[in-house]
Amino acid sequence: MKDTMIDVQDVKFRYDPEQPGYAVDGVSMQVRRGEFVAVLGANGCGKSTLAKHFNAILLPEKGTVLVEDMDTRTEDHLYDIRQKVGMVFQNPDNQIVATIVEEDVAFALENLGVPAPEIRERIDESMKLAGIYEQKDKAPHKLSGGQKQRVAIAGVIAMRPDCLVLDEATAMLDPRGRRQVMKTIRQLREAGISIVAITHYMEEAAQADRVLVMSRGRIVMEGTPEQVFSQTERLHSYHLDVPQAAELRDELVKAGIPMPQNVITPEACAEALYALLAQ
Repeated sequence: MKDTMIDVQDVKFRYDPEQPGYAVDGVSMQVRRGEFVAVLGANGCGKSTLAKHFNAILLPEKGTVLVEDMDTRTEDHLYDIRQKVGMVFQNPDNQIVATIVEEDVAFALENLGVPAPEIRERIDESMKLAGIYEQKDKAPHKLSGGQKQRVAIAGVIAMRPDCLVLDEATAMLDPRGRRQVMKTIRQLREAGISIVAITHYMEEAAQADRVLVMSRGRIVMEGTPEQVFSQTERLHSYHLDVPQAAELRDELVKAGIPMPQNVITPEACAEALYALLAQ
């Protein structure tokens, strides 16, 4: 089985061909099977535009996007591509169409004519995986924001995609809701689903396998979270912050306390401080 799930090569895209600038300007990147990739960038940097290329919502003006070797510009591949790459957007209320949770999760499967026994199996499986099974008989409007977003995620993973793209999916949620969704992301990744998270929350990106930073339509930084978040000044130059644990790391270093540059999580920070105290 091929390791590369999504292969983006020198993609350029602009919403108005009459304008000179590109929203995505010569981007090349890959998403590997089972990988969690976070894409960061200031507003207007092109990250959401790039994400919409992954399942052919947008098509490149130049360059290519391949999903398991299928070109997104080939119309005959469109159904298969959207089966393999599912998307969840920012506002869960805009993605929920039914009045009962399990009916909403089943909606797309029913429209596709999936046999009833298989629909039952898929919606139970996806609701459990998304951590929303206990709410299956409830009305979505009675759920919290985080629970609604997990309903939206369950509806997408019921389609059994190989890759899930979350375009600012936690932007409208409170901290508890964001934690719920991140727990779901970790469970999906453990189940072998590739995750691409477009986000501006640094603590979320710190949990990824790989981080991409975009600016003015281009990828300007790439690496593990430890590699990227050790470059505080460079991130600041792109109008981005670092995780709070990394900020604390930098302040401790300024105060003369030696801290490893790869400290980006509270757990790693606590371990480093404990090691210093134990000396």
